[in-house]
Amino acid sequence: MVLVFAESQNGQFKKTAFEAVTYGKKSAEILGTTCEAIVIGKAENPAQLGQYGANKVHHLTGSGFNSFDSQSYSNGIAGVAERMGAKLIVVSHTSTGKSVLGRLSVKLNAGSVSGVNHLPESKEGSICVKKNVFSGKAIAEYKINTPNAVFSLMGNTLKPEQSGTDAELIEVQLEDTTVKTEVVSVDLQQGSAAPLPEAELVVSAGRGMKGPENWGIIEDLANVLGATTACSRPVADTGWRPHHEHVGQTGVAIRPNLYIAAGISGAIQHLAGVNNSKTIVVINKDPEAPFFKAADYGVCADLFDVVPRLTEAIKKAKG
Repeated sequence: MVLVFAESQNGQFKKTAFEAVTYGKKSAEILGTTCEAIVIGKAENPAQLGQYGANKVHHLTGSGFNSFDSQSYSNGIAGVAERMGAKLIVVSHTSTGKSVLGRLSVKLNAGSVSGVNHLPESKEGSICVKKNVFSGKAIAEYKINTPNAVFSLMGNTLKPEQSGTDAELIEVQLEDTTVKTEVVSVDLQQGSAAPLPEAELVVSAGRGMKGPENWGIIEDLANVLGATTACSRPVADTGWRPHHEHVGQTGVAIRPNLYIAAGISGAIQHLAGVNNSKTIVVINKDPEAPFFKAADYGVCADLFDVVPRLTEAIKKAKG
């Protein structure tokens, strides 16, 4: 059986949850088994995960799950996995998923692979899976030699697919007495756009913006596209934009369907975090900017001329 941990936030499922369940369903078909999901804490209509391929949904509640704690979450997931005999456990490659991945691997004595972006295969009785390595320059294949495996799934690896009906819901009340930490408060980043790891459209800018006072044209373009804003490391380091918007090797790694970069030269450290984008559009007045070599489309012109005109063109096209 394939067991998928579907994350929810404030009772609402994240897009990554539907992606993970879709991945779990497709993996189960390849491995000749079934897919089930596990939901922890507050969640509205957890049975809806059946529409994405889960046959059953195990909903864990209890005082230990009122807020995220990697120890209690991994205890809960491992307990269900052992009870149901799960051969593959899938979590999202988010901060939450990465926090429980290692614990699950130890608790279940299972081989783990982080950041997978391919469906698994069954070879000679073992589970094999591929992932990008060396900042996307190569693909490595991993063979799991243990009886079960734990994967974390990169965002935007595949599109969520609705193909079924609501799943059978199994409510599990569980009190975890082993937790040794107490969550005092949680401060969440607010905003209408999708978080960067989940975003399908991203508009990013760098030092070519000349100063934070000019960022309005980037936000206008992002708003008309329904995109999330991002920035290069120097912009975050100088305080022009918040650090959670920094994408790159030392920031957030993203995989959007469209990445628009304005005024970013495209150093290797930045490319390492964005080169898995499906389509890259670069706007830069420097014809020698290295980013053009990685771009699908390039505009060699002044961003202060191009970006507002692009925004207006999109408004007219949508209107």
